[in-house]
Amino acid sequence: MSFFNIDGRLRDMADKAERLCADAFGQIARTAELNGQKVLSAYIDCGVSEMHLKGTTGYGYNDAGRDKLDEAAARIFGCEAALVRHGFVNGTHALSTALFGILRPNDTLLCVTGRPYDTLSEVIFGDSGGSLKEFGIKYAEVGLLPDGTPDYEGIKRAAEGCKMIYIQRSRGYSLRPSLDIDTIGRICAAVREVNTNAVIMTDNCYGEFVEDKEPVSVGADLIAGSLIKNPGGGIARTGGYIAGKRELVDLCAYRLTTVGTGAEVGCSLDENREMFLGLFLAPQTVESALKTAVFASALYELLGYEVYPRYNEKRTDIITALRLGNEKALCAFCRGIQKGSPVDSMAAPEPWDMPGYDSKVIMAAGAFTMGASIELSADAPLREPYAVWMQGGLTYPTGKTGVLLAAQTMLDEGLLTI
Repeated sequence: MSFFNIDGRLRDMADKAERLCADAFGQIARTAELNGQKVLSAYIDCGVSEMHLKGTTGYGYNDAGRDKLDEAAARIFGCEAALVRHGFVNGTHALSTALFGILRPNDTLLCVTGRPYDTLSEVIFGDSGGSLKEFGIKYAEVGLLPDGTPDYEGIKRAAEGCKMIYIQRSRGYSLRPSLDIDTIGRICAAVREVNTNAVIMTDNCYGEFVEDKEPVSVGADLIAGSLIKNPGGGIARTGGYIAGKRELVDLCAYRLTTVGTGAEVGCSLDENREMFLGLFLAPQTVESALKTAVFASALYELLGYEVYPRYNEKRTDIITALRLGNEKALCAFCRGIQKGSPVDSMAAPEPWDMPGYDSKVIMAAGAFTMGASIELSADAPLREPYAVWMQGGLTYPTGKTGVLLAAQTMLDEGLLTI
């Protein structure tokens, strides 16, 4: 029985792609099992109770559920403290809170993975609105080497005297490799050779639970991310987190609320249950997203496209980049992903001037939570190299179907030859 009109040739290619993915799927499942046990162990050790799933209103003093979630998240990430809040509106908000929480006028922020993701540009370089630049915080940058790996010698030359070292784990809108945990550890070691006092911060978006360790386990002092990506498990309706050394997390909490009250205020309303449940499900949800990503890489490589990373390469985030070659192919792919979405499948994505980006962007995101990139989604700036960045998939069968419908749409519009 077939519920979707997918060309038989594509189905045959999908079968071949899955056979190619068998080893990768096995490793993904093993990592998910370990991370699932890690989360369960943390919940048991912390004594999570039904009472912690309830929320508070008003000031949120003595919010037991909020505090218990912070405790459990810190155990899961392997650090001293965490700040998990529905009040973070997105990952950029969590990252921005951490930057402003730690940095002071005349401090230097050194980004060692090239220019940060588009949405952080205004936060760091903006000429109005209260950017880091306006507060007198200096910026320096070490680009990646031509092969996309860190310039460790360049990092050592630049890191001395810097207050914060910023690492972007995921690729953003580029085709460079995402940084695995071991590579992040080597960056941290290089920094520590010349600067023992710098705060090493990692943008952890899209990377949580992909490997069996997180950046704080290899030398990072602080990590931050979004709950409508990996750690929300497709259940959290909004929010983000900051985690790491306690004194640093406290400074970030002061920035989020007020100096002196920090993490002790901020009611949880009715969000605790969804955040606890989402974090609990996250390792298995990430497993589905990774399998969807690996399948997409294998299928589109068989179709003749450049894919990043390949199906048999190590992954450290849930993103697959597909170089489709032109604007029409990008838009057709996104329309196909939208057709395979459980929500708003009838919508037709169009490029638009999305806030925070310097070119038109097309996004496919038919999700239960608006903008949740742990759900199957795809987005692309309409500029060279005309690649689309795909991520998510709450379940592998539905993620696989969405990927096939994207190829079918390209085929129907004469943009794909089999």
